[in-house]
Amino acid sequence: MKIVKFIFCLLFGLVFINAGLNKFFNYSPMPKMTAAQEKLFAAFAEIGWLMPLVGAVEVLGGVLFIFPKTRALGAIIILPVMAGILIHNVYRDPSQVGIIMSVVLFLINIWIIIDNREKYKALIS
Repeated sequence: MKIVKFIFCLLFGLVFINAGLNKFFNYSPMPKMTAAQEKLFAAFAEIGWLMPLVGAVEVLGGVLFIFPKTRALGAIIILPVMAGILIHNVYRDPSQVGIIMSVVLFLINIWIIIDNREKYKALIS
């Protein structure tokens, strides 16, 4: 089970490192967007600091998620971004692939948070 968890966490971390680096270097083309998505991303572009911030959080969270010692912190750092991705895919992305991928990633994130719940108790006690 430990190997399976590491593989899931490694893949999860690499997905977010890739997504974050893509926000800085634009090496992966965006899929065709709907009119609503184009409008939304144009609004994001108006806020010049937003995408670099999201990219930095994705890279940081992805790196932290890979290593067992920092995984709990990475899971919490990446959770707001993951929630935004999930909500966007459910409401704005008509493809089933995006929804399935975001649900799987969200469930991995929640699994790791639940698995590390003891580490968070000091934060809320």
